[in-house]
Amino acid sequence: MNRSHNHRVPRATDKTLVFHTKDEMPLLDCVTHFLDGISRNKAKSILTHGGVLVNGHRQTHVDFPVPPDSVVEISRSPKSPAARSPHYNIVYEDDWLVVVDKRPGVLSMGVGAGSLNMKNLLDKHFAETRQRCTAHVVHRLDCRTSGLMVYAKSVDVQQAMVNDWQNIVVDRRYVAVVHGLMEQGEGRVESWLKDTQSMTVVSSRVNNGGKFSVTTWRLLQSGNDRSMLELKLLTGRKNQIRVHMADIGHPVVGDGKYGHQDNPGSRMCLHAYKLAFRHPVTGEVLEFETPNPFHV
Repeated sequence: MNRSHNHRVPRATDKTLVFHTKDEMPLLDCVTHFLDGISRNKAKSILTHGGVLVNGHRQTHVDFPVPPDSVVEISRSPKSPAARSPHYNIVYEDDWLVVVDKRPGVLSMGVGAGSLNMKNLLDKHFAETRQRCTAHVVHRLDCRTSGLMVYAKSVDVQQAMVNDWQNIVVDRRYVAVVHGLMEQGEGRVESWLKDTQSMTVVSSRVNNGGKFSVTTWRLLQSGNDRSMLELKLLTGRKNQIRVHMADIGHPVVGDGKYGHQDNPGSRMCLHAYKLAFRHPVTGEVLEFETPNPFHV
């Protein structure tokens, strides 16, 4: 495409840009050309979220041939059905994976017919954006825990991430509100965690046949007999933070399983707010952070 034959039509807002084309070329190349300097992954995200119109028709396929003499409208902040969902936000998406900010009350994957779960929600998003893939869970969050999660778009990518998860993850942090005032500004909890037949996890300071687990914490704020903590997982075990906080006498607020449910029906005050990992295909380190939803 010859740059001299393509130009931008001014609009009242830069959120939507309008261009005229002269020569035919694939849609992805068209978007990256007009939005000079944008990465191909960002361009793909705009496409999959329905942010591009060609001659008034929404197009999402990267290889769609844009005809000569077309009007191309590009939204820098497209609002897909997923972006409007009350159950999650998509914070990143490319050809191989998607990162979401899950709301409390949503399962990581389906358990029984009709359950509200991220896999089904993402499969619906993929169908609506005409992607030929399904969601494959890489790691999980408890239903009543909110925050950042990764899903793969193929079994191959899922297995590559699951089998090397401890090495792929660069940083993984949570924020939580716990009962009581912490006596120190930071700390570390170590124990062996073991699943039981009663669907709970038991903790032991000595090897009980479970998995060795380490959680570090840092005090952010305190008041009203509660403390807000930043927690970092050095190992990723089932219910690890919840069990470790109960171990030291400061269970997570709203955790009726390992602490006490002081306000029935309210959410559990645990949020996966930060995640950084090495992309399983490109090798790039991706970093994501969401706002802290709590206060004390």
